[in-house]
Amino acid sequence: MNLRGIFSDIRGFLLHRPKIPTLIEFETEAAREDYSGRILQRIGMDVSEYAVLNIHRIGIEAPVRLVFEELMSWDSDSTTWPNHLALVERIDGNIEHVDVFLLGRKRTLFGIWNGFLGLRFIPLFRMDALEIRDTPVSADFDNARYLLYGCSGGYPIGIFVLYARSPIVDRGEVEQTQLFSGVGFNFYGDMNWGGPRIVNLAWEKVHNRVTGHVLNRIKERCESDFREVRGES
Repeated sequence: MNLRGIFSDIRGFLLHRPKIPTLIEFETEAAREDYSGRILQRIGMDVSEYAVLNIHRIGIEAPVRLVFEELMSWDSDSTTWPNHLALVERIDGNIEHVDVFLLGRKRTLFGIWNGFLGLRFIPLFRMDALEIRDTPVSADFDNARYLLYGCSGGYPIGIFVLYARSPIVDRGEVEQTQLFSGVGFNFYGDMNWGGPRIVNLAWEKVHNRVTGHVLNRIKERCESDFREVRGES
């Protein structure tokens, strides 16, 4: 276990707020459902049966295609993801199937990591692609591309989507790419889990902080790569 790497991830992804806030805040639950529905209907998903649905957005001054290529490079070497806290491992090197391991552990530690209080942590969860849209459909004026995963395993179950599209001027979007991250999760492998709300709130707080940093890092990486492509310093 790489303790130095774990502490580095804690500092980099948890201890301070992201440079650019990414969580989309809503005044009412109805507004939240309407906004999320605008995205989810594009990917053909209904997450009404999941308890948590958070959407993050960040503008990136780089083409959608370049941003999507960065998303497709996601693996255990990605510096945009806290791989020491939650190690990403492609199954057979394939991005369609991904395991995520808590603290990088793939084996039990005295039986604790795989069966503590009835919860399984190895893997933390498994992600199986429901669809990877690497080119926009012909009738799509937003130039949208996305990665959509179903999540199962120890914790939690639900969906995870990374969605990139061109800006919509009427919404005040200006950067070449608008990148969204959305999740719909329930806990402990139980779609109808009715545990304490504080667990949901704690998970949301951690998730939102980490996701904000991930999107900020993707923005920095893509904009740096685009400047290099254009021959800028």
